[in-house]
Amino acid sequence: MLHILSTNWWTLAIRGGIAILFGVIVLLAPAIALEALVLLWGAYALSDGILSVWAGLKGHGKHQHWWVSVLEGVVSIFAGLAAVMWPGLTALVLLYIIAAWAIFTGVTELFAALQLRKEIAGELWLALSGVVSILFGALLFFAPGTGILAVLWILAFYAIAFGAFLLVLSFRLKTHHDRMHHQQHQPA
Repeated sequence: MLHILSTNWWTLAIRGGIAILFGVIVLLAPAIALEALVLLWGAYALSDGILSVWAGLKGHGKHQHWWVSVLEGVVSIFAGLAAVMWPGLTALVLLYIIAAWAIFTGVTELFAALQLRKEIAGELWLALSGVVSILFGALLFFAPGTGILAVLWILAFYAIAFGAFLLVLSFRLKTHHDRMHHQQHQPA
């Protein structure tokens, strides 16, 4: 798993960068219309899902848990497609879609962190992104009355935190990849 993640460190960096960009856009435009939020979030979920599926498929045959990333990506793709195909969803339905997606993503990130723990120090960053996702999803499920505008702020901070954790992990994996690559090309 470490080899797959460190080789594809850049996919985590892109996912983290997209999440941070999404969060910043929401913070800078808090009066964004609900339909625009649905479409923006749908685009984010689609891109996140595509990158997760791609990374998982790259690991097929190399690691027994490659399917977790694929499954996470497929759920993200379906959630994103639902948001794009039906932008007139009510705020409450959107809230529950985002909440379910965040909890599912968090659980898969925690599972991946537990697997990664066996191979590298620093899996804490992936676990933290999972915990943040689960907490965010639970907050949405248990406090739906806060309204979609309040959720914009929560969503922005969640996306920024999630993205930052993925960026930190990606650069740690890049460092590991570079070190391994350097060791392989050293004369004996």
